[in-house]
Amino acid sequence: MATDDLMSRALAALGEEGALSVEVIHALADLGVTPEPMTIAEAAAHLDVSPHTLRYYERAGLVEVDRDSTGHRVYDAAAIRRLVFLTRMRLSGMPMRDLQHYVALVDAGEQTEPERLDILLEHRDTIRRRIRELTLSLAATEYKIATYGGSTGPDVRPATGHLKDS
Repeated sequence: MATDDLMSRALAALGEEGALSVEVIHALADLGVTPEPMTIAEAAAHLDVSPHTLRYYERAGLVEVDRDSTGHRVYDAAAIRRLVFLTRMRLSGMPMRDLQHYVALVDAGEQTEPERLDILLEHRDTIRRRIRELTLSLAATEYKIATYGGSTGPDVRPATGHLKDS
């Protein structure tokens, strides 16, 4: 399943209200029956990223990938789970250096959980601020669409007059 499919499932599970719950995320991360190991092409298609991106994450130390007897990469369920997390964090704007630090902490063991929590709390605040900024940008865009008589949805009515561009 591609990352877009994961996002579609997440948004559908959130419903109309968009209330985030930990259970929704757990359900998305549950791969069910452990999938067979994937080649780099299969993993890239599953995650909706390029093979180049997967090799980059590996070179950056974010994920360890086994090799088969011929030297080709083999992505197991653990690598795929980590890559799902990494792609979500990158999409949300987490810098590579923060991801590298976070992964190093994960690999260092349970004693680093308080520091990992701090990193995620700070990132959550960044995401929330960005969502507010995007919400304001969406409102400005919908306002401008309405000024041209376009439809912006059931909760916004098109304007009747013409306003100059600003």
